[in-house]
Amino acid sequence: MIDVRKLDCGVRMVMEPTDYVRSAAAGIWVRAGSSDESDDVSGVSHFIEHMMFKGTEKRSARQIAEDADRIGGISNAFTGREATCYYMKTLSSNIYDGAEILLDMVASSVFDEDEMNKERQVILEEIKMVRDAPDDDVMDIISELVASGNPIGKSILGTPESLAGIDREKMVAYYENEYSRDSIVVAVSGNFDPDRLAAQFEEGLKCLKESKDAPDMEKKPYETDFRVKVKDIEQTHICMACPSISLGDDDYYAMVLLNSIFGGSMSSRIFQNIREEKGLAYSVASMNVLASKSGFFNIYAGVAHENAPKAIEAIKEELDSIRTDGVSDEELAMAKQQVKSSFIFGLENINSRMFNLGKNKLLLDRIIDPDEALRSFDQVTKEDILRVAGIIGDPSRYCAAAVTGQDLDLKGIVEA
Repeated sequence: MIDVRKLDCGVRMVMEPTDYVRSAAAGIWVRAGSSDESDDVSGVSHFIEHMMFKGTEKRSARQIAEDADRIGGISNAFTGREATCYYMKTLSSNIYDGAEILLDMVASSVFDEDEMNKERQVILEEIKMVRDAPDDDVMDIISELVASGNPIGKSILGTPESLAGIDREKMVAYYENEYSRDSIVVAVSGNFDPDRLAAQFEEGLKCLKESKDAPDMEKKPYETDFRVKVKDIEQTHICMACPSISLGDDDYYAMVLLNSIFGGSMSSRIFQNIREEKGLAYSVASMNVLASKSGFFNIYAGVAHENAPKAIEAIKEELDSIRTDGVSDEELAMAKQQVKSSFIFGLENINSRMFNLGKNKLLLDRIIDPDEALRSFDQVTKEDILRVAGIIGDPSRYCAAAVTGQDLDLKGIVEA
């Protein structure tokens, strides 16, 4: 039974007690990510995530790590386009100590300037690591292109230039505004006492600002765009993407199944065509990248330089085919089994259950019952798939990016 509460301080809390396990996972979810940042502080959400582990009013960075290890806790965090999450998984008996560590980090970090300067260098190395990995680099580029200048396409890591301009004053100002009680969801799953944890988070988060200032951001119209980055590498890494649906769209379940059929598995159309039949790529796949109010459909392939035009043509052929002809009964039935299995497997992990609860409550302000989700997948028809294929099936709507070792007329190939 899922327990959803609004604490007296205004923080939303969603808990799923499970008495047959001997562990628990707690996460503090904050509605603050790269899409909330102005250009001059690009990357600050991720920077703050790092700084939460670098010392509080009563713990040094070393003590934070040691205290988590002392209770056998697994502690980590991540930053996305719309949210930042701090979490701890422990034995059930230690979850209250784990929650205290999380609360100390989120509510009492000191943002020491010396630690900031050290961590800035760590993040600069992280940026270099992404840029040195062409498959990651091309994903960042396509996100920026398909967003057409809208906040959802901003880099999560920021740039060396933007990081250099983030001083302690700017970081604290951003933190104090964004880390407000109305922007936080606490999610907990596993074996624990709900009332005890609710009281603990009530007390630990009441010191934060009540609500944040969220200025309206003008949405720019979508435009196709193309970018090629030439580097000394052995493969051409291609991404093609177009606007799609949002996380809460009525067509969400159909789009998940369409992705599975098109490029989400080893039996998918582009995997079978581009890798198995034509032998053009080792890695080829599609994915839904969905946010609360927008999203895009992304197709990736890593190919030999000379095979890039052939791979793009094969992708365009499959897009035209699925938009025009739809899918077969067998393809849809197989996709339903694959997607439902993946969904259920995820729910058998305590951390995954917590992530599912926190993300849905924070971004959609609702909890999706597993049985409801399974029924929704089962109810998708071939007509539904054909309808959503119309959203992503027109190659002329796609942006494209490539990180490659030679010049490539990417725009000409995609638009041919």
